[in-house]
Amino acid sequence: MAGPTTADRERARPVRPRPSSARPPRLRLSRRGVLALLVTAVLLLAGGVYLVYGSPWLRVRQLRVSGTRVLTPDQVKAAAAVRTGAPLVSVDTRAVADRLRSRLLRIASVDVQRSWPDTIALKVTERTPKAVLKKDGKFQELDADGVRFATDSTAPPGVPSVELAGDAASGDQNQSPSNRYFGTDRLLRAAAQVAMDLPEAVQRQTQVIQVRSFDAISLELAGGRTVLWGSAERGAQKAVALAALMRAAGGATHYDVSAPTAPASSGS
Repeated sequence: MAGPTTADRERARPVRPRPSSARPPRLRLSRRGVLALLVTAVLLLAGGVYLVYGSPWLRVRQLRVSGTRVLTPDQVKAAAAVRTGAPLVSVDTRAVADRLRSRLLRIASVDVQRSWPDTIALKVTERTPKAVLKKDGKFQELDADGVRFATDSTAPPGVPSVELAGDAASGDQNQSPSNRYFGTDRLLRAAAQVAMDLPEAVQRQTQVIQVRSFDAISLELAGGRTVLWGSAERGAQKAVALAALMRAAGGATHYDVSAPTAPASSGS
């Protein structure tokens, strides 16, 4: 019996439907539908604007202050001058931070944040006194950058006093060319840097940081001991050298770390 012919095999093969080339019908909105969408969008936008700017629920009701140590929260709030009842979104946080730093010099930095739905949060970082400068019977507190940020009738405990000696203590016109070049503010920054670099044990014993010039800074320690520090440069090396020298020659009365690679001591 003869097998199926080619024609028979073609008829037996399943017929696959051809893919349709017809495009799906486009969705067309009537003019009335387009108008309805526009009206809806405008209403949503107006509602959002009202909610943010006009709603009584999203307005400044309170200021929350954190991070203060010497300053009081009321002092910070007064200097921030944020109007209660103003829309929370309208508060210029950068302007608030600028006002606080300019009005309260004790503030080193402040983070101003909106805390929805009704609070402005002020996170304050105060400057820490590293030294004090005695002037006209008062004590000006200096931070690590040498910024004079507060004046008090008494010095904070455990903080060394900065003494501008020689022509460093005179007016700018009477100072040496070197001291005129660096200026009082830079000399004070150098003294504050020295205070920062001192080993903790030595820092507790330091009573006076004497500045004669940018390269001639010395320390007066408890017990009548002195340290010639030199400039404020290479402070970390000098701190290590001084700590080692004081362990090796604990009975000395004078230490010299102005050249930290060749420290020296004298007296007994």
